[in-house]
Amino acid sequence: MGSHSALEVMDGAVDEGLGTVVMCERGREGPYERLSRIAGEVVVLDSFSDMASPEVQEMLLRTCTILVPHRSLAAYLGYDAIEERLAVPMFGNRALLRAEERAEGRNQYGMLRSAGIRHPRLYSDPSEIDGPAIVKAMERERGLERAFFVVTSAADYEAKAAERLERGLVSEEGLRAAAIEEYAVGTYMNFNYFWSPVSDRVDFLGIERRLQTNVDDYASMPARQQLDMDVQLQNIEVGHTPASIRESLLGKVFEMGDAFAGAAARDSPPGVVGPFSLQSVITRDLEVVVYDVSLRVPGNPILATTTPYTKYQYGRTFGVGARIAMEVKRAAREGRLAGVVT
Repeated sequence: MGSHSALEVMDGAVDEGLGTVVMCERGREGPYERLSRIAGEVVVLDSFSDMASPEVQEMLLRTCTILVPHRSLAAYLGYDAIEERLAVPMFGNRALLRAEERAEGRNQYGMLRSAGIRHPRLYSDPSEIDGPAIVKAMERERGLERAFFVVTSAADYEAKAAERLERGLVSEEGLRAAAIEEYAVGTYMNFNYFWSPVSDRVDFLGIERRLQTNVDDYASMPARQQLDMDVQLQNIEVGHTPASIRESLLGKVFEMGDAFAGAAARDSPPGVVGPFSLQSVITRDLEVVVYDVSLRVPGNPILATTTPYTKYQYGRTFGVGARIAMEVKRAAREGRLAGVVT
């Protein structure tokens, strides 16, 4: 799907000698047509939802296409369509995609607990808030965008929730569905991994951090200026920056990736096949707290040219797209494609 991380996936596929096709919603095809080195074929649809139509699926099946999922695919097609109507082979475990949603019965919190990985404390009701907490609500008008806000007490929650309702930023339903988590204080890093069922190994691909509007630039202002401004903060991701971690902490990073992949394979066979990301905070005590999980391509194109960790392991720097293509090629060569698609 021509959104989110399509360029990242296609670039890696082309580097590994595979053909690509990108499905674009009308009006959004421009970047893919201009970047024709990696977009082997651009198909323009009236709506992203048309990807699940019988005609498009027949074309993809006829051309032996493997669909690579990312966040936009889940958002625009929906989990029911992906699990029940989409017959195109999909890289990874399509049944696990919905576990990213905190309201699901089998969700990322349960996966983290099964793996023995710490996540922020959860508040089941705003009245329980007894310290810094983040309310993970979505925008009312743009359901894919975040309207997260930080509170310090139950009273602070009531005041800030009422203000956002009055301004139309969130809805009552959105607040009811929101997760309320302990606000973990520290340095945040997104750890990106790849579990290979072909080699039965977890690769650590690298680290990135997100650029968010308008939080990042606002936070860089002096406190006096912040107090003088009436700014509604939002956590809308608009880009990425690379990061690395001190070597003495790498052991923890590897252990987390191994534990998460092992628990997923045990609890939800065939497990989290391919890329996954553990978005984390490192506290002042050097404890790692995972506050979000991605169970598909996380969308971090910066890794393709900046991560040192793939070079340490493979002798060259590459990103998630190339690692997916490498897995597909090896699985095909060894007659094991059924082990990397669902």
